[in-house]
Parts: sequence; C-alpha cells; structure tokens
Amino acid sequence: MEQNKQYPPILAQLIFGSRWLQLPLYLGLIVAQGVYVYHFLIELWHLVGGAVAHTLTEAAIMLIVLGLIDVVMISNLLIMVIVGGYETFVSRMHLENHPDQPEWLDHVNASVLKVKLAMAIIGISSIHLLKTFINAEQYDEKTIIAQASIHVIFLLSAVAIAYCDKLLHQALPAKTHLK
Repeated sequence: MEQNKQYPPILAQLIFGSRWLQLPLYLGLIVAQGVYVYHFLIELWHLVGGAVAHTLTEAAIMLIVLGLIDVVMISNLLIMVIVGGYETFVSRMHLENHPDQPEWLDHVNASVLKVKLAMAIIGISSIHLLKTFINAEQYDEKTIIAQASIHVIFLLSAVAIAYCDKLLHQALPAKTHLK
C-alpha cells in the first residue's frame, strides 16, 4: 500500500514560498548593474577622448581609471549579491556542469557570502580612499580623516565577520560544513 505523502501545513508552505518575493529585488539589482555598465562606458569614453585630445593630466587619468576600477568592483559586488543571494536564499541555479560557473559558487552559503561581501566593500573603500588621497588638496582634513576612519571600521568589521565565521565553523560538527 502506498503511503500518503506528508505535505507541510499551508502556513509553512506560504512562509517557505515567500522567498520568491526576493526575485524582484535581484532583478532590480540586474537593472542597477546595467546602469553601472552605462556609467562605465561614459567614463571610458571621457578617458579615451581626453587622452586623444591631450587634455587630461596624469592625475586626472589616474582618477578616471580609479573610477573605472571602482565601477568594476561595485559590479563584482552586485554579481556576488545577485548570484550568491539567489542561490543561497531563493533557489538553486543548477549550474554544476556549466562551463562558466564561477568557482566561488560551488561553496557559497550565507556565511561565505558575508565574508566575500565584506572583502568587496573593503576593496571599494580602498579605491575611494586612494582617490581622496590623490586629490587631497580638494578635501578638508575632517573629510579625509572621516573617510580613513570609515575604511578602518570596514576592515575591523570584516575581520570580526571572518572571526565569527571561523568560530561558528569550529563549533559545528564536520558534516554541517558540506554544501
């Protein structure tokens, strides 16, 4: 005799299904990434045009290039949030045999995603701080100190997140480390 399949109560199904409410958020981030691509192309056009016309100083070129790097790093952050967040919180993407599957996606979970995001934010903050230092004469001392302090706070936060993650993994049995 075939057993009746047990389905979770309707409330549990509703709560579990609510994860799909995040889909519009991830789609919105894809649109935001498109805006960053547009911004990148505009800045690249200014860089090439200024370089061809010899109207840019070396410092101006460096600042534009740092701005381009900043856009790329923010785009990388968006990809981590979109792909990693969707895979972790909404649904599996079933990319196991896809030749372009990012290496980090093999072992993504909420904890790994937090550490990767913290590291990306530190990288973005580093670029902003470098741009400020290169252009220091245009900033007052309080602004420079505030930006450097915020960067240090990002660094300390990332160390704290990584340390907590390490403690969590040490406290859990080995079988929970598998993804």
